[in-house]
This record gives sequence, structure tokens and C-alpha cells, in this order.
Amino acid sequence: MKNKYLIGLDGGTQSTKVIIFDLEGHVVCQGKQQLKPMYMPRPGKAEHPDDDLWDSIVAASHKALDRFPGDPGSIIGMGLCTIRCCRACLKKDGSLASPVLNWMDLRLASPYAFDDPQVRYVTTTSGYITHRFTDRFKDTAANYEGMWPIDKDTWQWSDDPRVLKTFNVPRPFLFDLVHPGSILGYVTDDASQQTGIPAGIPVVATANDKAVEALGAGLIPGSTGLVSLGTYIGGMVYGENHVKNARSFFTNMASIPQRYLYESGGIRQGMWTVSWFRDLFGKDLVDTARDQDISPEELLNKEAHDVPVGSDGLMTVPEWLAPPDKPFKRGVMLGFHAGHTRAHMYRSILEAIVLTMKNHMDAMCAELDVTLDRIIVSGGGSSGDLFMQIFADVFGMPAVRNVVTGAAGLGSAICAAVATGVYETFDAAIEKMVRVQDTFYPDEANTSIYSEMNQNVYQQITCTTDGILKKAHPIFT
Repeated sequence: MKNKYLIGLDGGTQSTKVIIFDLEGHVVCQGKQQLKPMYMPRPGKAEHPDDDLWDSIVAASHKALDRFPGDPGSIIGMGLCTIRCCRACLKKDGSLASPVLNWMDLRLASPYAFDDPQVRYVTTTSGYITHRFTDRFKDTAANYEGMWPIDKDTWQWSDDPRVLKTFNVPRPFLFDLVHPGSILGYVTDDASQQTGIPAGIPVVATANDKAVEALGAGLIPGSTGLVSLGTYIGGMVYGENHVKNARSFFTNMASIPQRYLYESGGIRQGMWTVSWFRDLFGKDLVDTARDQDISPEELLNKEAHDVPVGSDGLMTVPEWLAPPDKPFKRGVMLGFHAGHTRAHMYRSILEAIVLTMKNHMDAMCAELDVTLDRIIVSGGGSSGDLFMQIFADVFGMPAVRNVVTGAAGLGSAICAAVATGVYETFDAAIEKMVRVQDTFYPDEANTSIYSEMNQNVYQQITCTTDGILKKAHPIFT
């Protein structure tokens, strides 16, 4: 299969990427389209406006194909990865009956409510986009997390009437399920005309976005953990069984059929918080970065590099978006003094993300009786050397960054490679397509400071602030 290519589609909360890979996992070209601002008229409501998920795919596809140096006819398959924990309500013809609910929408914490007679199907973002590409009502089983009547042992819809009643979705409203690495259908002429992606190529099922990212990052059995830096930041280790009633993690269906990921607690609006901080400084930050011929992110990292470990006592709790069961939660920064600068604030946010994920993953690993000896860090944030070094220092172990940091796109391509017969197994595809770029090793002195700070101070902060925030919550809602 010389000179053949695969498309990895990575639909995220803030942008859509369409990436074209060769069969060994090298990025040939890509297109990226920012999503429109979320429609969030009040706390707890978050919708994707118009048909933005599909429209962004159309735009990103054209950008990628305009940059593709080869013959589009040499593209042999496309893996489809979209945001998890969303809900799309469709009419009989498969078009949207209402805007797609984003995972930040609190309505998704409740069973589906029959409030629109137009609705004929209730599905995920991957189900909706599959229909747009293939005209079929099929979806991956591995993108149903949350309020869905899915049986995680069989990877099929539950046949228990009580379960169906609890989740309030009649079986005829649900798409047919397939496993990751299976062909969902083929790009229709209409979808091809809109996107430029060749008609007739197979559209391949993946899983939920975090699971696809784990596949593309090369997370395999053993003592390796993964931290996924996205709008939602999650921590994962590989699993073989569906563990029920866990206290410190949940079992997530993986991108390899009948395999699982154990996923720790995470940070809602995690990397969004970093973007929020960057944007606060607006024109001044942009102008200073331009004068130095670097990006605003590079400037912040450059400034924060010279800030001492622990940010001179400035500590942040990264709760910029409260979870549904604790609506009083808010982000906190404490420990200010007059010597603090934006660099201290920025570094404090980075340290808060890593410390929070360290504590979440420690709790999960203790419950699983697993000892990690290295972590992989994926997502756009991993491109920063400072962030990677903080991960190594806080975790006290090597932190690995891969060549392809946007691992969800590569994971999508891996699924397509297996479905189209490029590789016989997922393990073979991972071996050929995933590469380590570099490894950051912990500084023992820094690790000692972070350990003392975490155990004696950081882990205790919310014990005090939660009580205060609970009292404040009814005043400001």
C-alpha cells in the first residue's frame, strides 16, 4: 500500500481538526477550524450553535485537502472521533431537531425529556456526524458515556426494560452500534461534495475522544499513565475489565473492542482556563509577543520559566466550571503578595493543573493497586517544555511527549488503518504509527518542594474554601 493515506478526524470542544497521515503515522497535512462560541445564556446551559459541528468539519476538510500534496484518490479510509458526553436530537431524516447539547450542559445529567415531537433519534455527536457522512444510522458503542442505556460488559444496548425506562430513551430512538475499528459506512456523494473528501471511502468507528486519544498516545498495558490536556483534562491507565462501583475512577470503553480505560477524576474547562488567562491580557500580551517574534503562549511560558517552583506561594484551585453535583465550586487563587506578576499567575495555573491531576491519579492507582513509573502527556498543552517539566517534577517520574501531540487524530487514523487492513491488529498499528519525541526527567529538589507543598497545603485548600463557596453560592445565583 505504498503512497496511501488515512484521514484522522478530531472533533473537539473548541475546534475541529482534519489530519491526513501516511500509513506510518506521519502527519502529511492538516486543516483546523475553530468552533463558534458556545451558546451559554445562563449557567448550566451549553449548546453548539446552528450546525457548527458539521460546518467546522466542512471547513477543516477543505483546508486539509487544499494542502494535501498527493492524489485524493490515494486516501483509503477515515477514522471519526468527536466530543463525548454530548447529545444530538435528530429528525426522521437525520437532520438536527435542535442544537447539539455540549458536555457542559447540565441537562445531560438527567434522562432525555420528550419535549420535541420532531425528534426521531437521540444520539451522540459521533452518531450524528456518521449520518452526515454516510447516511446511515450507526454509531460506535464506545462513545456512550453518561445517561445512556448501554451495557458496558456487552457493548450493546441494555435489553432490560427497567434500564430503558430509567434513561427514558425508547429502543427505536437509538442508533445501531458497532465496535471501534469497524466500518460505519462510506462517504456519500453529497458529503463528498460538501467536504471534498473522496466519495466511497470507508468511515471508521473509533470511540469517545479521550479513549481515541489514549490509543493515539500509545497507552498500553503496564505501568504507564496518560494525562490528556484538553478542554476537559483527564487521567487514564489501561484496563482489561469493567470495574463497577469504583470510588476514585470510572471505567471507560476503549478504542480497542472489549478493552477499557480506567479514568480518574479530571478538570472541567482545564485548558480553557489557560486560554482564558491568556486572553485576559489581550492587546498588551499580543503586542509584546509580536515584538519578540513569538506567540503569546510562548511569551507566557518564557516569563513563567523564571518563576520559582511553587510560584512564590501563589496557589490556584482550577475549578472554573463547577461539576453538576457541586454547583457551588469556583476557581480560587490565594496567597497573593505585591511581588506577584502575570508570570506567577500563569505558572500557578499550570502547577494547579498538574497537582490536581497528580492527586486524582494517585487516588485511582491506589484503588487499583497500580504503581506508575512514567506518564505520557498529550494534547496541545504538551508542546510547552515548562508544562512538561512541571509534570515530571510533580509526579516524580519521567514525562513523555510524543511526536504527534494531537493524539486523537492519530488514534482515529489507527482505527482506520485496522479497519482497512493496513495492519492486522491495534498493537501492530500502535507499534508502527506512534513515536516518542522526548522525555522530561524530574528534578529531585523540585519534586521535594512540590511534594511538601501538595501534602501539607494544597490538598487541604478545598477543605476550607468549599464551605465559604457554599455560603456564597445562593447569593450569586
